[in-house]
Parts: sequence; structure tokens; C-alpha cells
Amino acid sequence: MTQSDNKEHTMEDWRDRTRLLIGDEGINILKSKHVLVVGLGGVGAYAAEQLARAGIGRMTLVDGDVVNVTNRNRQLLALQSTLGRPKAEVMAERLRDINPEIELTVLNQYLKDQAIIDLMAQPFDYVVDAIDTVAPKVFLLYYAKQNNQRIVSSMGAGGKFHPERVEICDISKSNHCRLAFYIRKRLHRLGVFDGITAVYSPEPVDASAVTTDDVNEQNKVSNVGTISYMPATFGLFCASVVINEFLNK
Repeated sequence: MTQSDNKEHTMEDWRDRTRLLIGDEGINILKSKHVLVVGLGGVGAYAAEQLARAGIGRMTLVDGDVVNVTNRNRQLLALQSTLGRPKAEVMAERLRDINPEIELTVLNQYLKDQAIIDLMAQPFDYVVDAIDTVAPKVFLLYYAKQNNQRIVSSMGAGGKFHPERVEICDISKSNHCRLAFYIRKRLHRLGVFDGITAVYSPEPVDASAVTTDDVNEQNKVSNVGTISYMPATFGLFCASVVINEFLNK
């Protein structure tokens, strides 16, 4: 490569392919937005990365967990080299490596109680809920609604095989998803019946894929077998909801 070729290469913008699709106006819209992503496991990390690659200018990342060896079958952040490291920190490093100009707020904590109330009172342009435990998920959704936050919530990706069956709809219309059923039931008790965008799949889950053995994560009552590409699919769908709404697509 000649010196002139190298100069031309460095002048290229990493967002050029995105700009071809959405134009300068779209690039500027995404750069101006602040998105909160809660939960950086199988779904949330994929959602966060796609948002960053699309050019979202500011993100707040929340997760109190560390990378575990059992995460490697499905989670973007789970590598041999990241075992034991906080997911929020690993995610932040990855996003800054994609876009050094991105503004990040990194919260290495489990959300509950007052922390959820305080966080949802902030003026985010969109919220991505990728929490996989019921109690904090319900309260995040509830307080998002209380504060008129736009939010997309991932339901259960575990036990599913078919990405073509994943759907986007109002949570009130979700069906045949065990997690969505429990979330709706608890939200109804709090007076919330709709107004939350859900990513879910009605695909049945075989009982043999669910176990209650060795469950030690906060508020979890079971573990569900998961194939590599399904949480990623849910995460991509969540990111698409956010981006398409920002661009009015």
C-alpha cells in the first residue's frame, strides 16, 4: 500500500455503509440518541453492540454479573480470556473499540428497588430490557411506563430453536411464552396492561430443556437450555426496534 493509499484509507468513515442506507440525517439522529441497555448476557450484549455499530452516540450499560464458563455457548462477551470479568466492563471495552467516540456510562450492579426508580427517572431516548429474572424485570418495566420511557423488552429465548418464529408486538399480544405470561401477570397487578414492546417467540419449550438444579442467580427459579443463535436473534430484534423507531422506519 502506498502512502497516498494509506491516507485515503484513514480518511474513510467507519459509518460509510450505514450512511449509504440512512443518509447524513439518519447518522446525525442516531448519534444524538442515548440508549439504556439493562442486562448484558445472551440478549443484551448483542443488542448493545448492534446499537453501537449503527452509530448510537451515547449508551448506559447496566449489569452486575461476571462472565461465567457456562455463558460461552451463547453470550457475545463470554470468551476464555474474559472469564471472571464484569460483563459491563467487557462490554464497554468492546463498544469503545468499535466507536472510540461513543459516550458510555457503565454501571456494574444488579438493579433493584430504589436503583431502578432512580435510573428510570433519567431522560433516556430508549430503554432495552434484557433482564432474565422476573422481579427486577417487572419493576424496570413498571417504572419505565410510569416515566413514559420508550422500552423494548426481551422475553424468553431459552428452549427455542426457530428464529423465524420470533415476533415483535405489544406485550399484551404475546402468547405461549412462559416468561411473558409471568411478566404480564405481575404487571397487571400494578395496573400496566400494554404499551411495552416485546420481543418473544410462541415456540413451545420442551419440558426436558428446563431444570431447577443448581439455580443460584438472583430471582431465578429455573434454568432453560439455550442454543447459540437464539439469544442473539432476540438481541438483534431489540436493536432493530430502537433503530427503526429513531429513524421512523
